[in-house]
Amino acid sequence: MGVKSFVEGGIASIVAGCSTHPLDLIKVRMQLQGENLPNPQAHNPRPAYAYNSAAIPHNSIHVPPPPPPTRVGPVSVGIRIIRSEGVAALYSGVSATVLRQTLYSTTRMGLYDILKQKWTNPETGNMPLLSKIVSGLIAGGIGAAVGNPADVAMVRMQADGRLPVSQRRNYKSVVDAITRMSKQEGVTSLWRGSSLTVNRAMIVTASQLASYDQIKEMILEKEMMRDGLGTHVTASFAAGFVAAVASNPVDVIKTRVMNMKVEPGKAAPYSGAIDCAMKTVKAEGVMSLYKGFIPTISRQGPFTVVLFVTLEQVRKLLKEF
Repeated sequence: MGVKSFVEGGIASIVAGCSTHPLDLIKVRMQLQGENLPNPQAHNPRPAYAYNSAAIPHNSIHVPPPPPPTRVGPVSVGIRIIRSEGVAALYSGVSATVLRQTLYSTTRMGLYDILKQKWTNPETGNMPLLSKIVSGLIAGGIGAAVGNPADVAMVRMQADGRLPVSQRRNYKSVVDAITRMSKQEGVTSLWRGSSLTVNRAMIVTASQLASYDQIKEMILEKEMMRDGLGTHVTASFAAGFVAAVASNPVDVIKTRVMNMKVEPGKAAPYSGAIDCAMKTVKAEGVMSLYKGFIPTISRQGPFTVVLFVTLEQVRKLLKEF
């Protein structure tokens, strides 16, 4: 039964991850908007007439602040990617997505199902909401620790196209990404942002899986719908919304920490998750933690629907095994 839970969860996760990969890529690009903006004070403009500059009081020179960065929506970001990088760019890093789902989602889905079977009340056939949340926290944390290298590779491959050509990493595949990161930045770089990954995964898994089971049970108990496709779609979309709201701030910080470029001999842009969060909020405001929320819910909703609908169908197919 244990192996079967991992197989079912793994198949459903890979199908859902590949189906919604373009939306995830757009989400990552939007979360990186406004990062590493040039410092206007780093450039000291000179007066138009250098020979007369001494006669002009320093305080009288007014340098207007730079205009705020243009914020674009998910559709505009998608169109921009297609125009500048081609349609295939929407699937940049898909090999990392497959590996990530194989490691992370297979682990979390399998562990959650095992804990669910152990903690379900045999008389009612249901599990208390608190037990569902605890199961999700445990399963999500372990799954994230296992899948972090693939997560780092996926973020970098998805974000590579936004960099100038001379600064792109140009990873050929997820294997190439992990190999080069290990050689150039050390093996520990594969677990960069792992604390954020674990925190996010715990939040997502607890909110997503617990919400799905709880909402599905409520629908069936109140006899709103029968146990079929309609119930699965309704419960899964609601679970996706809950997961997106709960996880987006951690996801923004995770994306930035994983994507930062650390050059030899120079200080890293962020010393850690808290430093990244403080710098982001200070430079771009509190709502910057919800950057990419529209593509997040646009991706999280379909992902969760495909995940659970596929999972229910796979369970039916493997029922006799």
